[in-house]
Amino acid sequence: MNAPDLPPETLRRTLSLPLLVFYGVGVTVGAGIFALIGEILSLAGDAAAMSFLLAGLIAGATGMSYAVLVRVFPLAGGDAVFVSRGLGQFWGRISGIAVSLVGIISSAVIALAFAGYAGTLIPLPEPVLVIAIIVVLAAIAIWGVRESVLLAAAITLLEVATLIVVIAAGLPFLGDLPAPADMIGLGHGLAGFAPIFAGAFIAFFAFVGFEDIENMAEETVNPERTAPRAILWTLGITIVLYVLLALVAVAAPGRETIASSQAPLAVLFERLTGTSREPIAAMAAIAMINGVLVQILMASRTLYGMANEGLVPAWFGRVSPRRHTPVRATLAVAGLIVLLALTFPLVGLAQLTSLIVLAVFAMVNLSLFALGRSGIHPQLTPWRWWGLAGALLCAVIPAFQFWANAFAAHH
Repeated sequence: MNAPDLPPETLRRTLSLPLLVFYGVGVTVGAGIFALIGEILSLAGDAAAMSFLLAGLIAGATGMSYAVLVRVFPLAGGDAVFVSRGLGQFWGRISGIAVSLVGIISSAVIALAFAGYAGTLIPLPEPVLVIAIIVVLAAIAIWGVRESVLLAAAITLLEVATLIVVIAAGLPFLGDLPAPADMIGLGHGLAGFAPIFAGAFIAFFAFVGFEDIENMAEETVNPERTAPRAILWTLGITIVLYVLLALVAVAAPGRETIASSQAPLAVLFERLTGTSREPIAAMAAIAMINGVLVQILMASRTLYGMANEGLVPAWFGRVSPRRHTPVRATLAVAGLIVLLALTFPLVGLAQLTSLIVLAVFAMVNLSLFALGRSGIHPQLTPWRWWGLAGALLCAVIPAFQFWANAFAAHH
């Protein structure tokens, strides 16, 4: 009698809704908000909270598309899976490359932000701090580090706790907020909305990460139900935290100092409490370290996988016989991060990251539209117009930013 066929090995489903929301908030609320709150305050001024709200709503529209698609394709692989199924393998490959670029460019942003916060604690030049953090973390990645769930949870708690501490310190100042009309860009015609969109273009960077939830679908209990709810809960929590933080920053005394600082959250805390900025700077720097390490690991493994697929030279696909890690791919990624961080300003890199992410989100939304029209998956048909609307929304921020730049150049 023949032995019955054994099922293939699969990932273990252990993640419940609370754990998945915890993971989602952890990968979304990270270095972006620590790095960019000052720049957004500088660009949007009184309307900084509106910039975060606008970026969050556009992210939320795409989040709904992810939530719908993950019900049908509860597979690890995320964006590339959705885009390949909807638009074909070519565009799926393009989206995969784009996501890898986001990892590298955002690492440069985070490294620059780390230097800003660490510089308040360690009196060294910014380039030295940038190179040091990337070299050390690349060495750890080559050594073969595995990110533990406990470490990730601890960093998540630290990041969210830091934001809550700053928000709590600023609550007594909310009575000093400007007039509501100034906070929503009214009273200055169409040009009055330009600062909101300029801030939203950068604020979008701080929402990158929620889409990683679908990569955990194969390890989630009842993913068709749990993953969509986790995406929406993650975005809701993130929007509330960011808008509250922006309101506190707008109401804080000495706003100009906060906006121009390289360690804006630490300076904000100092302005609100009159105490030292160093504890917040240290907490922010730790959050940055985790962010850069995770991105180096992700980008180097992606480059290694692309080498194995023949998409980039095979040289990048060599694995260290001692450490069993992709040394060449890791060194290439680290070198590119250093080059970007030392060549381009933080804001420019954040804007480029936002633009690439918006392009990937547009592809995901168009995939929902295409799959809905095809009728292959009937449950997606009612959502086809949502996908089209989501894709158009992804074009709103960069289009308005382009218009605002052109308007400013001619006036």
